Amino acid sequence: MSMASEFKDFISKGNVMDLAVGVIIGAAFGKIVDSLVNDIIMPIVGKIFGGLDFSNMFVPLAAIPEGNAGTYAALKTAGVPMLAYGNFITIVLNFIILAFVIYQMVKMVNRMKKDAPPPPPAATPEDVMLLREIRDNLKKK
Repeated sequence: MSMASEFKDFISKGNVMDLAVGVIIGAAFGKIVDSLVNDIIMPIVGKIFGGLDFSNMFVPLAAIPEGNAGTYAALKTAGVPMLAYGNFITIVLNFIILAFVIYQMVKMVNRMKKDAPPPPPAATPEDVMLLREIRDNLKKK
């Protein structure tokens, strides 16, 4: 079997296509969660804590050049190394929200699987029925 035909068989399996669709939807859903955290949750959290801006929380690891605004974006553009712990907090919050949503989805799918009725038992083959009759007749004697 050639590598091309093996690859064709691999790609044509349903699991590969399901995985590809899942990855694409997951990437789009990740962008939605990023926007939710950056545009909705973090401003509310910042407002609650007195105007705290998580995106601008950092510790510079080198001297800040003179005439620089001292903001995260300006220092990053200037190439100043820094620990951006505010960005890290935002990304951790993204992860927690995404993990919670995925947990809820898996929980819902598992609940749906449990609710599905079991398949009906398969009909007993005729030869097995005959063998049971013979066994029962032998037990009577």
